[in-house]
Amino acid sequence: MTKQFDSVWLREPRRPKASGLHREQIIAAAVELLDAEGLEALSMRKLGAKLGAGATSLYWYVANKNELLELALDEFWGMADTPEPDDVPWRELLSDFAYNFRAVLRAHPWGAMLIGQLPSMGPNALRVTDRLRRAYVGAGFRGTDIYLASGTVMSYVLGVVLPEIAWRNSYGQLEFDRESVVEMMDHAARDYPELQADFRATTPTNPEFARAMAFDFGLLCVLDGLEARLGDDVEFQQSYTPPG
Repeated sequence: MTKQFDSVWLREPRRPKASGLHREQIIAAAVELLDAEGLEALSMRKLGAKLGAGATSLYWYVANKNELLELALDEFWGMADTPEPDDVPWRELLSDFAYNFRAVLRAHPWGAMLIGQLPSMGPNALRVTDRLRRAYVGAGFRGTDIYLASGTVMSYVLGVVLPEIAWRNSYGQLEFDRESVVEMMDHAARDYPELQADFRATTPTNPEFARAMAFDFGLLCVLDGLEARLGDDVEFQQSYTPPG
């Protein structure tokens, strides 16, 4: 079964009506609501009230809530600043992107929920994609390897940050007392003395520092792995055999 692909980006934006609302104003207000109340709380009615307009007036600019979220998602990508690839070495650019993308995801967790759910094909998303593509080409990646490498870095950042977002959704800014965590793990791992010793030695006193260190370590491993692949003469797709 197939369905015709549709997106708010496939048509030109409508001209503002006499009410004075314009699309940029609607997007900015939507992002403010998403930041303040989260993805589930956003509604056309609530957005209309924030703008001093009825929900029906918003449908002049977007056909439905998904189109509104597409616009907000592109605003999110606009925050993920990516340097011009001609200005910095590829590893430095990808590191800068990864750190900034992590910061943007943590500051605007609703964006993480929309990636993959909605198409990222607005001007900001395409600018980021183009700059990353040129960085990978400059590094020496070719063909599909460009996008496999880019997806690897993107997936790493999302994979690290999504559990942080889930934790914050459950506990807010609460951090548990280190000693109580160690005591709990001592009890849970009582049949595994090596694990008990590791938990005592490695449970951080500063969770935020530990998260940053873990992110740095993983990112270095990802970039080292990508750099090691640059010696291959054959694209991965050409030599790939599916498992099984």
